[in-house]
Amino acid sequence: MQILNFDIDLFLRDYWQKKPLLIRNPWTAWANPLEPDELAGLACEEGVESRLIRQKGGTWTLDHGPFAAERFGKLGRQRWTLLVQAVDHHVPEVAALIDPFRFVPNWRIDDVMVSYAADQGGVGPHFDQYDVFLLQGLGRRRWRVGPRCDENSALLPHDDLRLLAEFEAVDEWVLEPGDILYVPPGFAHDGVAEGDDCMTYSIGFRAPSRSELIGGWCDHLLDRLEEDDRYADPDLRAQDNPGEIAPSALARLQAMIADRLMDADGFARWFGEYNSSPKYAEADWRPERPVTRRELQAHLAEGGGLLRNPASRFSFIRRDGGSLFLFADGQGFECAGAAAAFARQICAKDHVVPGPETADDPAWLTLIAALIDQGSVALDGD
Repeated sequence: MQILNFDIDLFLRDYWQKKPLLIRNPWTAWANPLEPDELAGLACEEGVESRLIRQKGGTWTLDHGPFAAERFGKLGRQRWTLLVQAVDHHVPEVAALIDPFRFVPNWRIDDVMVSYAADQGGVGPHFDQYDVFLLQGLGRRRWRVGPRCDENSALLPHDDLRLLAEFEAVDEWVLEPGDILYVPPGFAHDGVAEGDDCMTYSIGFRAPSRSELIGGWCDHLLDRLEEDDRYADPDLRAQDNPGEIAPSALARLQAMIADRLMDADGFARWFGEYNSSPKYAEADWRPERPVTRRELQAHLAEGGGLLRNPASRFSFIRRDGGSLFLFADGQGFECAGAAAAFARQICAKDHVVPGPETADDPAWLTLIAALIDQGSVALDGD
């Protein structure tokens, strides 16, 4: 799939994180990749994050899944929405919707949330802290977009939903199947289904907050600091006033912190592992039966390939000399030679055919075996 007649450079220059953009059906032939009943089935499964939002008068209610199948038959024909997160983890056809948007680096991708709404269903006016492409899959939805919001924007009193108390639209469109609306972070928006069977695919992108980065990096450092790594002043001199914290002491104390905080290589490796951690840590994607080294070699010798798990997060960071760090599902791997070439491929494609010559490369085989063991890749044809 690709977005036809779409100028990526112009979009990134004029719209990305700046202002909304409506893209009318840019596909050769749009086909909705998921049926409503299939989405409802996912919402009934343990381990799948789902929500049901209903509106009655001025009251909004939120329930969390999994849901009993019979629940959906009792909802009525209006003003409710089912939301299912990370559908791309479970449905390859939905995962494929991400591919046209990979002009944004993979490490920024969050997931594909899918919503199904009955007539007049929606989630209320709100704003998000991330970029999102809203792809209309089925039916019609009226989107209204307002101005930028921030932490000072007034919200309705609700324990679970962050709905804007005041919302005034500045743009309004009705999206048909195949249409896309891009909404940058912070912009107020409100989507309401017009008619039955309204499905929307939300391709969302992550943006770590400064507090997340500082907290995560500092926690990582604290776990690795030794208790006896303490302040020392062997060049101490007597002071005129013992109550003063001298500038030289402050500089030494600050240097103790800055020396660790400013470790560029350490931060790069930590961030790669942190950012590639699975969205749902409790999910177990490991193969039911371990793949032996001999089976892997035979598979490659026959021209077999490797499939990336749609639920896995892959990225890499280049190093000097042509080597790199590969990150997959929170684990880091140092790669060189054939292993580095494969790492670049698997980060860019969901299916890689390495070639039979790799079956005799010990470092490459060790990397692939580790990725298979943790469920990040699998042999194609299985």
